[in-house]
Amino acid sequence: MHASDVSAAVRPHVLLVEDDPQVAGLVARYLENHGFRCSSAADSSQMDVALRAEPIDLILLDLGLPDEDGLMALRRLDRRIPVIIVTGRGESVDRVVGLELGADDYVAKPFEFRELLARIRSVLRRTQPAESALPGAAVLRFDGLALDVRARTVIDREGRPVTLTGTEFELLSALAERPGQVLTRDQLMNHLHGRDAGPFDRAIDVHIGRLRRKLERNAAMPQLIQSSRGIGYRLAATVTSS
Repeated sequence: MHASDVSAAVRPHVLLVEDDPQVAGLVARYLENHGFRCSSAADSSQMDVALRAEPIDLILLDLGLPDEDGLMALRRLDRRIPVIIVTGRGESVDRVVGLELGADDYVAKPFEFRELLARIRSVLRRTQPAESALPGAAVLRFDGLALDVRARTVIDREGRPVTLTGTEFELLSALAERPGQVLTRDQLMNHLHGRDAGPFDRAIDVHIGRLRRKLERNAAMPQLIQSSRGIGYRLAATVTSS
């Protein structure tokens, strides 16, 4: 294990749901050498057993499972556990559907281990509570909603919590921190992934669509998160902090 890669005393626990034992073994060894703890499941039944056995920090889910369609397995997973789906190069439709169903990110096969590691670290960063949020900007309020930066929660207009994935929360935070400003898809992708951002712009559109369905008064005619055709998105609201 490389000490420089370990950021906490407890290693993040990744569950690899992959039916190819050779691939699972290679990925597990690579991730363990970079500060992660790994468990493996060869199908969705083993995945269910592993999830009941102990806490999991992230699921790496291959969509080509032998006992259940990976998208069906994704549909029933606990939304509190971040998921990165693994698809074939030509399965762009599955990538979109996976994101629609709540996956935080995707990696296409064949992948480079360095890219996989970067994606996992990126997802974990944006799904873990911020430890150093500024006290003056702990809660952002706009259009009757309250976004708590430190708790990583959103409260709706009726005072009820809104369930967001880590990716959705990060996108909403980026827009709320720059109200009225159009953020390009590239800017939003870079916010999520940094220099590891990929060219799959449609991923941003899918996540924005999910945010609109959860937050807009009328998702069919969005007024809060507005599009700038061919450019990106902006939050059309006054934001106050407390």
